[in-house]
Amino acid sequence: MNNYNTPDNPEFLNDYLVHIKLVQLLSERTIQGYYEDIRLFLRFIYMNNHNIDDIPENIDISDFPADDLRKITVSDIYNFIFYVSDERHNNDKARYRKISSLRSFFKYLEKAAHIIEKDPTKDLDVPVPKKSLPKFLSLNESMRLLQASDNADSKRDYCIITLFLNCGIRLSELVGINISDIDFYENRMKVLGKGNKERMIYLNEACIDALNKYLVIRRDNQKAKAEPALFISNQNKRISKRRVQQIVENTLTALTLKELLGHASVATTEIYTHLSNENVRNAIESNPLSKVKSDDKE
Repeated sequence: MNNYNTPDNPEFLNDYLVHIKLVQLLSERTIQGYYEDIRLFLRFIYMNNHNIDDIPENIDISDFPADDLRKITVSDIYNFIFYVSDERHNNDKARYRKISSLRSFFKYLEKAAHIIEKDPTKDLDVPVPKKSLPKFLSLNESMRLLQASDNADSKRDYCIITLFLNCGIRLSELVGINISDIDFYENRMKVLGKGNKERMIYLNEACIDALNKYLVIRRDNQKAKAEPALFISNQNKRISKRRVQQIVENTLTALTLKELLGHASVATTEIYTHLSNENVRNAIESNPLSKVKSDDKE
């Protein structure tokens, strides 16, 4: 397990973390988020139960009694949500994630661990945050973005932008691509999405062209020969999410298009273009960007 499974946790919390990793197969990032939410909740409950006037970060919950879990009510959970909203200034998305974490935790306590008889989150009534449609780049803006990233110094960056524009893949999916995930015979690529679910992405001419030209450089790099990742950093290791964000941010800033993505930090980098979902392969092939290729600048 990761650094969240420690002697500082009560045994039932460590058991829960093992459960969601090995049984539910949740990603490390999701497990870490759930852990932080649940740990904060348990500290909050412990403080209230013992009338402690302190901050949660100073609270030791290693001896949190399992019996106290059975006493937790829906009112305690509402009080916690009010606390993170009022005191910690959590926005709607952060509060809803904490509710999801608690629902997962209490479901485990009832159904798997049999520590509690009734799950208090079943009586929880909270609004679901509204999901706004993603902002997208126009065809002209997309063409400008490709032109800005097409330079002799980095076929890698051009390939990254090309895949984002044509495939609509997530940041985490892009950095996780291995060279072996690309099937040039079938013109498709395997990516690992949310919940560790694999999916196939069809590659149009623009993607194949960008990949081939980048792989000429990638495969000539003997220092990264043992690295399976498709996209690598200057240190010849798998490129980080933050570095990809910087590549997109820098290109957009140069074109004064950064604000169009609707998230200044490009925290969840996805570049959208108009694609029909009637037929995935046909939609990708009919994308106006599908024929755009690098200029082979030297």
